[in-house]
Amino acid sequence: MAYLRSKNELMEEFYRELIQQDTDELVLDFCRKKVIHGTPFIFSGREEDFYSFRKLVANQFKVPFHEVYIVGSAKLGFSPHKGRMFDLNSDVDIAIVSGLLFDQIMEIIRGYQMELRNSKRNVSENELGLYHQFLEYVALGWIRPDKLPLSFQIGDLKGKWFEFFESISYGRSVAGNYKVAAGAFKSYHHLEMYLVSGMKDLKTSKILMESVNV
Repeated sequence: MAYLRSKNELMEEFYRELIQQDTDELVLDFCRKKVIHGTPFIFSGREEDFYSFRKLVANQFKVPFHEVYIVGSAKLGFSPHKGRMFDLNSDVDIAIVSGLLFDQIMEIIRGYQMELRNSKRNVSENELGLYHQFLEYVALGWIRPDKLPLSFQIGDLKGKWFEFFESISYGRSVAGNYKVAAGAFKSYHHLEMYLVSGMKDLKTSKILMESVNV
């Protein structure tokens, strides 16, 4: 129980420090230090395992290992947006920052879009809504394959993405007994801007205000 309290205190400290960042530059610096930089919570004290895990993902997608990041609650030990500690119900979220990979996936998407345009694919309203969500993320420089319609999760994308991350989830890799999920960012700048936007939203959120009694 003392361990749980210490972790909750860590989250509250995060909130208090964030709310003090009163310029865009300070929020960016905070985001770099806390959310991006450093060894993730799930690999605390296991730097060699962290390296091996990044290399495993990097080799699968033929990108340099330093383009593989762990973000979210697996990085921090808690989800600041949900106000919840990292646990067995949490995902290990990976950001692969590679313009080359981004373009490769978009080339697959291009073929799908052409089929939609030429009415060669029948999709439901729900699937179409999901696809539009996917395209909204793409406009921000972030590809989230989990937002693709199920009818599209086939072929190369299924084999190279969904099946791979399933193969390293739930105890099948050094990441531990968690689901591993990932997205691809067009550039490091796009990753930073997305995470900074999230920190700005968090600064004025109800969960932060209640936590620090503002």
